[in-house]
Order: sequence, then C-alpha cells, then structure tokens
Amino acid sequence: MTTTPTGPGPAPLPLAAPASPHGPDPAPAARFALLNDEPVTDPAADLLGTGRAARQLAGLLVASRDSTPFTLAVDAGWGMGKSSLMRLVDAELARAPEVHTVWFNAWTSTADDALEGLIKSVLMRFDRRVLRRGVHRLSERRALLRAARALTTVAAGPLGVAGLVDEVWKSLSVDSQARNAMRGAIGDLVQEWSQTGEFRPRRLLVVFIDDLDRCPEEVVLKVCEAVKVSLDVPGLAFVVGCDRSALGPGGLLRDLSPAASAFMEKIFQTSYRIPVADQQGVREYIGRCARQAGIDRLLDERLTTMLAERSARNPRRIKRLVNGFVLEATLNPMWDDFPPEAVVRTLLLQYFYPDFYRMVAGAPGATGDVIAEFRTYRQVRRLLRTPEAVPAAELPVVSRFLDEHDLPETDREPREETLSRLERQLPSGFPEMVTDQEFTSLIDGLVELPRSAELLRRLREGAALPSAVEPEPAPYVRATASAVPSPGYGAWPAARGEEPTAPLRWMRILWVDDYPGNNEPLAGRLRAAGAVVRIAEDSEAADAALAVDRPTLIVSDIGRGANARAGLEHVGRLRSEGRYAGPVIFYTGRITPERQSVADELGADLTTSAAEVEQLVLRLAGQVARSG
Repeated sequence: MTTTPTGPGPAPLPLAAPASPHGPDPAPAARFALLNDEPVTDPAADLLGTGRAARQLAGLLVASRDSTPFTLAVDAGWGMGKSSLMRLVDAELARAPEVHTVWFNAWTSTADDALEGLIKSVLMRFDRRVLRRGVHRLSERRALLRAARALTTVAAGPLGVAGLVDEVWKSLSVDSQARNAMRGAIGDLVQEWSQTGEFRPRRLLVVFIDDLDRCPEEVVLKVCEAVKVSLDVPGLAFVVGCDRSALGPGGLLRDLSPAASAFMEKIFQTSYRIPVADQQGVREYIGRCARQAGIDRLLDERLTTMLAERSARNPRRIKRLVNGFVLEATLNPMWDDFPPEAVVRTLLLQYFYPDFYRMVAGAPGATGDVIAEFRTYRQVRRLLRTPEAVPAAELPVVSRFLDEHDLPETDREPREETLSRLERQLPSGFPEMVTDQEFTSLIDGLVELPRSAELLRRLREGAALPSAVEPEPAPYVRATASAVPSPGYGAWPAARGEEPTAPLRWMRILWVDDYPGNNEPLAGRLRAAGAVVRIAEDSEAADAALAVDRPTLIVSDIGRGANARAGLEHVGRLRSEGRYAGPVIFYTGRITPERQSVADELGADLTTSAAEVEQLVLRLAGQVARSG
C-alpha cells in the first residue's frame, strides 16, 4: 500500500469535487500527499529524535578506531528505524577525519555471491595504488601461477579500481589454500590503506550491513563468515542492522548446530537496542506525518492515541497507515459521497479491530447492525450495573435488548447474573471493547458523521476496501513453498522455474451453509489449491452427502434461518451418533462465549476470519499428507 514518491518531496494529490451547475462553486477540495517511506538521511528530517543517538554512536565508533576490528548490532524490530539510525550515523561520520564508510545491503544478495559481494564492497574503498600493490603481492605468493599472474599484472596497469578488485578476488578465491590465507592478505591491504602519512589518526573504514534479518539462512551465514573470518582485521568496524531475536535460536537460525550457534553469538561484540518512542514523542511524530499528508485536521486526540498505541509506536507502520488513508480517500470512488474523516475512522476500525470490522462489513453469518447492537449493549450494561432502579423511560430498551437475545428479564435474578448471561450471547470482544475509550470514541465519531447510516449500509453490502496493512503472506504461497523440497531457504518453486504443487490435493471438504454465495471466493481459492469442495445448504443435504462420501473436513455455519444454533446442533448429532468424528471448522459472523464453549466441547475450531480458515485447512492438509 505504501508508495514512495520521487523528487525532493511528496507531490500533493487533490481530492477533486465536481462543480455544481447550480449555485456557487464548492469549497476548495482537500489536498493530500503521500509520505516517503525511505530511511531518514538528513538530520533535519529526523522526526523521532534519532539524531542524538546517531551522534553518540558515531562518536563511539571514531573513538574506538584503535580497538578495531569489532561489530556493532543496531537491534530493533521491523519498521522501528534501524536504517534511518544507520544513515544518520553515516552522515555524522562524514564529518570525522580519516573515517570512510561503505554500505552493503545483504537482502539483495544470494548465498552464492554474499561472501564475494561483501568483500568486494570493502576492497572498492581502497586506493588504486594499494590495490595494485596487493595484486603484485598476491601474484608473487602464487608460485604455481606466477607466469600467468605476471601477464595479468602487466595487463592490470591501466585497470581501474573495479578491475583491480576483481584481480584481488581471483587471487584470494582461486582455491582452498588461497581462501585460508584470505584474512591475512586482506589484513595487509587494510593496514596499508589505513596508515596515513602521519599515522594519526589512522584511517577507519566503517561497513554498514543492512537488512540482515530479512535474508535466507544461507546468506546470513555467508555474511557472518565474511565479517568474522575474512574481514576480522584492524581498521574495519561493522555496523549491522538487524532484529537479533530473528537471528536467534527461536528465529530464522533455529536449526543451527550448537557450534554454529556459538559462532553466531561471537559475531556481535555489542548491540544497541533502539528504544520504542515515548508517548509524547510518537504523538508528535504522528502529528508531523499527518500535517505532511494533509490529514491532521481529521485526527482528534483519541484517534491519535489509538494510532500511536495500536501501531506499537512503529514509525513505518504509522506512515503506511497514513498513506493508506490518503490513497483510499483519493482513489476509491466510494468516498466521493462521504467526508474524509469517514475514511480515517473506517480504516482505523478495519486495521485495529478486524474481528469487529468483519461483523460490520457483513461477515458470513453476521446479521443486523453490529454497531447499533454494541452501542445498545453499552447502554444496557450501564443500566444493569447501576445499584439504582432502572429509570422507567429506559426500561423498554433493556427489555427489548434482552428479548432480542432470548433472555427475558426476571425480577428474581440479580442484575449481575442477567448481564453475565447476556454477555455469553454477545460477540466475545464486547465486554473488553466497551471499556476501550479509543474504540468507543472511534465508533461514536463514525456514527455521528454525515450520512453514516448510508456508509454502514454500504459496508454491510460488501463495499470494496483494501486489505489491512501488512497482510500475511498468501497461505498457498507458503504451502507451495513447503510442499517441494527447497535447496535454499525461502526459494519458492515458481522462483526456481518449477511447477507449483497443489497443497490441498489431499482435502475433501463438505461446506454446510444456507447462503453458500457468501463463501464463493474462499471456496474458489481452496479449489484452486487442489481441494474438492462440496456444498450443502442445510443439515439434510449434508447428511445425504455424508452417506455417500467421508470428507476430511466439514466447514459449517452456525445460524440458519430462525435457528441460531443449527450448525452447532447438527455437528453435535453427527458426533453423538458416530457418523462423523473428523475435524470441523465453524465459520461464522460472530464468536460468542457460548458458541466458543460449545465448539470446544465438539472439538471444533471457530473463526470469523477467511484467512484463519485457510490456515487451518493448510495445517490439516499437512497432517493428512504426512499420515499418508
């Protein structure tokens, strides 16, 4: 969803409004702009106060030049500012005497060229005269190849730095003997390069390695081999941007041997963990991003707090969300009929409360206006929790709401028990959300917008909105990748020119739902992945299908027609009569504590998410395949 504009700054995107032929022209349209998601390189553009840490880290690197070689990890999760901090450190080092830098992006490398690429990146920073003398020395050491190398050395006379680097690499990698001597040969080159005329201060080369935690295991190990074995020489310092937890035993490198794990622990002499911005700092950051994007007038204090906390104060996630608002408001014609604030509030609801949003937007089996239901529940909850008698004017609201959920009120039952029984019939998140001030403010503000009833109607009818930010990788891509033995971590069959497999070819699914059209996209994806999917629109049709074929999985709705428990009762009969003991997924518009309890008793999964259905089916397919 993120778009990175070119040029010195984001280009404004007008949200045009057509002029009316009757009356005066409309007010000027809002003007929005996209945010650049590139790392910060200019201290003046630093919005989170990273510049202070960059100055201190740069000072430590310069002061520690006599302690080289060493490796410093800039440690943080995805989107927390590793690249920005490293770029600002680089900018600070540019002011230091006799300090040079080089960048190596590990993510662009493969296992075959990572070692060569990193070493060549370092060699490219050396003077031409140093490289020429290095070529001569290496040629003289290669007694068996002296004649051939003598010709090469003569021919290397007019070569530039790149050609000389190639010659050095050829000499260092020609065979195992040369590779064993690589560290010493590179050490000689670094020593000659680093010694200035006065030897004070000696030159320092700082090598920045970014995105290491995004690489396949083989690339990570090759880069670490280069850092710790081949380039572990005085005059070189390494600054590595990575999430160290992703490189640990519980992450990407979980299958390493004890010896390899011990080797990895020795790579980093020290780490700097980027702290999460404090509440005030991240609020200011959101404010600046919002002003740059032109949406600052759409974010009140509650929405800003929600954006800060539910984005985990992650700068990249915040920028992507802001850009999502801009793109949606600008490009989706649905919003032509609604104020821009409707975009912000709707997408915040989608991003941060996806289960509730699925009920709002008409998830399979969802009925009625869930926002109105939630707001009425909030009112009824307040009345049932108060020690005073319910005012006569509000009694009809309580009675009607209880009747709608098949819970007639009795004078003999304590109100707390009535409320407890009611909450077992309501979506599971309601009791927590009713105390979430950011959520209730988001909902109330959405309802109070002009034409909110029309907006909610369109959402219930399936209005097209984008996927939430950072969607999970496509389940079938992950399954296909794991279905075929891979020579390299993360190498998908399609990327290697192989035919993808059908990961669900073992699955025969019986899908029971009285409105099968709601599930056509999901059922189509399952079929495309190899599954056989049969549809039954009621319990009788499902029984008939079970009489002639035994499925590997039943996917069922819960409410059908006037019976809000039809699916639960049907599966209960199948279990008790011994007609089906296999796995069941209840795919429904809402999860309530009562439904969850019954599903648990039946040994079934319960979800409102199509993505979770896919994940559960994939997991089951793997179990079926392994069992033969």
